Amino acid sequence: MEKYIKEQVQNQSSYQEIKKDGLLEEEQVIREIPPDVNVLFAAFEASPFMKTGGLGDVAGALPRYLCDIGVDARLIMPLFSSIKEEYRKDMVKIAEFYVPFSWRNQYLGLYRYKYKGVIIYFLDNEYYFKRDKAYGYFDDGERIAFFSKALLESIEYMDFDPDILHLNDWHTALSAVYLREMYQGLEKFRKIKTIFTIHNLKFQGKFDPKMLADPLDLERYPNAKRQLLEPNAVNFMLGALNYTDYITTVSPTYAEEVKDVFYGEGLQEVFSRRASIFRGIINGIDYDVYNPKTDKNLFVNYDIDSFEDKAKNKIGLQRELGLEENENKCVIGLISRLTDQKGLDLLTTIFEEMINSLDVQFILLGQGDKKYEDAFRYYENKYKGKVSSSICFSEGRSRRIYAASDLILVPSIFEPCGLSQLIAMRYLTLPIVRKTGGLKDTVEPYNKYTKEGTGFSFQNINAHELLFTIKEAVSLYYDDKETFKELVKNTTKKDYSWKTSAREYKKLYKELLGR
Repeated sequence: MEKYIKEQVQNQSSYQEIKKDGLLEEEQVIREIPPDVNVLFAAFEASPFMKTGGLGDVAGALPRYLCDIGVDARLIMPLFSSIKEEYRKDMVKIAEFYVPFSWRNQYLGLYRYKYKGVIIYFLDNEYYFKRDKAYGYFDDGERIAFFSKALLESIEYMDFDPDILHLNDWHTALSAVYLREMYQGLEKFRKIKTIFTIHNLKFQGKFDPKMLADPLDLERYPNAKRQLLEPNAVNFMLGALNYTDYITTVSPTYAEEVKDVFYGEGLQEVFSRRASIFRGIINGIDYDVYNPKTDKNLFVNYDIDSFEDKAKNKIGLQRELGLEENENKCVIGLISRLTDQKGLDLLTTIFEEMINSLDVQFILLGQGDKKYEDAFRYYENKYKGKVSSSICFSEGRSRRIYAASDLILVPSIFEPCGLSQLIAMRYLTLPIVRKTGGLKDTVEPYNKYTKEGTGFSFQNINAHELLFTIKEAVSLYYDDKETFKELVKNTTKKDYSWKTSAREYKKLYKELLGR
């Protein structure tokens, strides 16, 4: 690789200038080499412009890491009115035109902006995108269908010829359908391959079947009509699953689980039928953002070489939350949306037994269903000094909980990928997870015989199996600190940064293009 890069850059810069600390820094020169693949990454939200969940994190990070390894990855998304002026002021309009959308011709302004090295195309239409939020409006189906059509029309006006159109979740699903049915005969679109990534299978974009005619304008296409319609709905995601060239989801285990009726959300037959072009690629986290050595939200920064400083964050958070201050106390954290998917019924079933039988403190941060919010408020009130329940979300406090905790609970019923366990390990905190989806793929369970592992896990949806696993972890913390520290060290040997995920996607892009 070093020889190859030296040859590629010898006419562009001095070879010695791309050395750093005696090592070749591939990322310093890779963007000077002609890209292997051109990818247009389509998403309805992306951090920091608009973010409601994990999709926003992915769309905000993955294109940047793809660019670092020789992919010209560009992002396309709506220009929401709530996007801050600090970004809008430097956007450049490169085109304005009208998008044919059923019987309508809708205005579209196409803007170009560069952020952290990634070119981003923003689509401007005030009728559909002058909104404070991304979703939750009566016309979401029409708005999102327009985005799917408009992003294809925009390709004609770009200084960019994508090889791959990488679509994300149901908000972009119809683009795969429109591409094949309406644009395939046009030269600029003929060679484009599509990849559709599922981030959240629960949300598929189901609407009144009458929408197939207006505004989708797809009723006159027999294949589209057959492959989008369910008995009582038009299903946007179903269209992408049938039309796209490749399907991915956010972990290998979840890609297998969704072929089963329990996880498949009614689409299990499609996943089984298209298994040959379906795989899971683990999401990553941004190691620059989630870094206990530099995180300004912490009381004290630390890493594995200064691990003893981690305990100072425990004391700081105990003081902040009104808990008993004791750096030797085992602290269990949980940072989550408070919904049944997250396994909270398992936890509430055994919570009081856990608190009464184990010498631990418990810290919760999250909001969601009222029954869980009320339950954890009750636990805090009953177990003053041992339990803290912050029924809200605070990014700063979440980082402090990751840093202060010894164990992080992620007992999900299902979890396509999960971020909490990845962030926990980055902050040298051991996760306790159920063996499902990305939790199974990323957490190696503790083996008491070999002393290997990066956390603790349990198999079944069973409250007392969860309790047994918590007891095992707490026991190891108090009774065998040397082994506990070895498990912490093991987490540093894993790489769950976006670099790893980007390499997997690049490999897939090239496979799809036969390169």
